[in-house]
Amino acid sequence: MRYRNHSGHPGDGCFSGRRGNLASGRVFAGGCEGACQLDWERRFDHMQQHSGQHLLSAVCLELLGARTESFHLGQEYATIDVNCSNVTSAQLSAIEQEVNRQIYSNRSIKSYFVTDEQLKDIPLVKMPKVTENIRIVEIEGIEYNACGGTHVAQTGEIGIIKCLKWEKQKGMARIHFKCGARALQDFNESVRILDVLSAKFNTGRKDILTRFEKWEQEHKQLKAQMELLQKENASYQSKELLATVQGHVLAHMFEQKSFQEIQQMAVKLTDEHDLLVLLATTADNKIILTHNGTQAVACGTFFKENLGAFQGKGGGSNQSAQAAFPSREDLLSFFEMAQHQFVQS
Repeated sequence: MRYRNHSGHPGDGCFSGRRGNLASGRVFAGGCEGACQLDWERRFDHMQQHSGQHLLSAVCLELLGARTESFHLGQEYATIDVNCSNVTSAQLSAIEQEVNRQIYSNRSIKSYFVTDEQLKDIPLVKMPKVTENIRIVEIEGIEYNACGGTHVAQTGEIGIIKCLKWEKQKGMARIHFKCGARALQDFNESVRILDVLSAKFNTGRKDILTRFEKWEQEHKQLKAQMELLQKENASYQSKELLATVQGHVLAHMFEQKSFQEIQQMAVKLTDEHDLLVLLATTADNKIILTHNGTQAVACGTFFKENLGAFQGKGGGSNQSAQAAFPSREDLLSFFEMAQHQFVQS
């Protein structure tokens, strides 16, 4: 029997026949016959996730006093939203331990139909909205739930439940989890990543974090040394650039420097000298124009009036402006125009 989409539970969706494809919702015409085949791998995956959700929800109710308000079964992972605002790491770990303990107990999972009258004697988690054809899913010694979905026959068939994380969602806690084959695939992928990291750091799995922390510290030290060298180099270059000043204009085009580097250099130059500084780099196709308030140039206004002719985009204030260009040629043309105009004036 094919299960259709219902209440957060995807349908089997992979029937095929000689006269149609039931996955798309099409049906056979009256009197027609067709051969269909169930995608059992998909069905069993949904059974593991759905039964796992029932068990996980029951444990959340027991340990947190939080009832499940919604369930979503996605292609990668499943989620439940429980009516509490916070879940600690210790609580999530305890939930995971308990739910897997119940899996190992291999409790039976039964489904059966009851009448509205019989329903009164069953301690349901939540009363159903329907009053007929009421189907109960019972996990032995755990819970009774009105549900029309597909389930495994024993909790042991769920295999394992891995709680991945939790996050706040509209005042509730959303728990992400995987069951059975999905959890195994996730574990295998994690192991593969750990093996790659182990090889790169030339260490065992259990020592990866220690090795990474050491690498991170070394990286920070190297970064600090690099920044110091860049400042020293910028200081030397600033002295060389000062020898090229024309009037009160210092203009220079760099080939290899990043825009961040020329920004820092421009700030240093205008802090120490009363100059109009125009620096650009073809590495990023960006430019900066700045001064310390001693020059009669409105940088932002100049850029606004001239950038359009060179396909540049940017802006700024009276004392500083910056822009980017789509090509090296546009940047060079704008730089030469600006340099000529400032030097001439």
